[in-house]
Amino acid sequence: MPVFAYRATTIEGTIVEGVIEAVDEGSAIERLKNTGHIPLKIATPKEGIKKKLFLKSPKSDLLTFTTELSALLTAGLPLDRSLNILSDISESREMKNVVQSILKSIREGSSFSDALQRHPRVFPRLYVNMIRAGEAGGVLDVVLEKLNEFLESSKALKDYVVSVMIYPAILVLTSGVSIIVLLTFVLPKFSVIFDELGGALPLPTQMLLTFSNALKSYWWIFLSAAIVGWIIFKNYTKSDAGRYRWDAVKLKLIGDVIRKLETARFCRTLGTLLKSGVPLLQALNNAKDVINNQVIASAIDNVSAGAKEGKGIAVPLSDTSVFPQLALSMIKVGEETGQLDTMLLKVADAYETSLNVAIKRFMSLLEPVLILTMGLIIAFIIISILMAIFSIIELPF
Repeated sequence: MPVFAYRATTIEGTIVEGVIEAVDEGSAIERLKNTGHIPLKIATPKEGIKKKLFLKSPKSDLLTFTTELSALLTAGLPLDRSLNILSDISESREMKNVVQSILKSIREGSSFSDALQRHPRVFPRLYVNMIRAGEAGGVLDVVLEKLNEFLESSKALKDYVVSVMIYPAILVLTSGVSIIVLLTFVLPKFSVIFDELGGALPLPTQMLLTFSNALKSYWWIFLSAAIVGWIIFKNYTKSDAGRYRWDAVKLKLIGDVIRKLETARFCRTLGTLLKSGVPLLQALNNAKDVINNQVIASAIDNVSAGAKEGKGIAVPLSDTSVFPQLALSMIKVGEETGQLDTMLLKVADAYETSLNVAIKRFMSLLEPVLILTMGLIIAFIIISILMAIFSIIELPF
């Protein structure tokens, strides 16, 4: 039977840690609840070791905070006591300070959402707005549960995209290093041999040797040019016009992947906000903020204008021509049946699954293209050297 490491708290606020045997994670949680404990973290021992080996990011701290606070509030503990417990058990010094600051603000009379709003680097605007809606409706524990689901699904999607990009990144890096080694260390040795033997070299070999000598002698110029070019590109894409044009280029190159990614992200955010009680217009503005592609984000402005005029969102979204037709049809059905929030989450689930397939298809094309490109460059270098050798010893190539 699997063994799970856990961290839990008692009703009195005492933190306990240990291990428990259970069939799965859900069973482990139930067993802890039956013993009178409130589970905060459940993980296999291997997962606990992995978490200690890597530094936590602010987003992982936010997910941990949301998960633990949701568990404490669901168990019936008041907000200030729950925050006090979280400040004691937080493993991140920065997050501990943030929680203590929030607790201080609440004790001074601020609302929970206002206290969160003072830390925009940790708590994004849509997070604060969802908490505010939960406070207004008296369903803060339910909203935190929805936020926890939202953050977990967003993290899973991001982790998947990062994991599939690891192999192409390693491939480009190793191939690039191999080409640089050939040009700066291997070719110059052949250049000395060719000079000693004399004779006319083929044009490809001359071009290659000229580039190799320039790279070896003026590498600092090439490196400086690359760095300056990268800085100029980054600054250009930070401007509104530059980012919009770059996003338009990306939309033309990998439009299918980007559209599915942004559709899943927009629908999950909007559906979660609506399900948490956030008004439609406010939810649309918040959902627009999570869209990275500015071409698609700018089109959402028309949706907000249409919603203000009472047109709903299905028709204005259809007019933008940026979302897939299937998603638009599902959203329209959701509006007609009065279950827009539920249908938006179903659209998000469908397109996250479809996105995984699209990414796999894209990577299956990208990997052979990268291998072929790097192979052709290396083949050109080797063939140029062989042509020079055969021409010197007067053998037909």
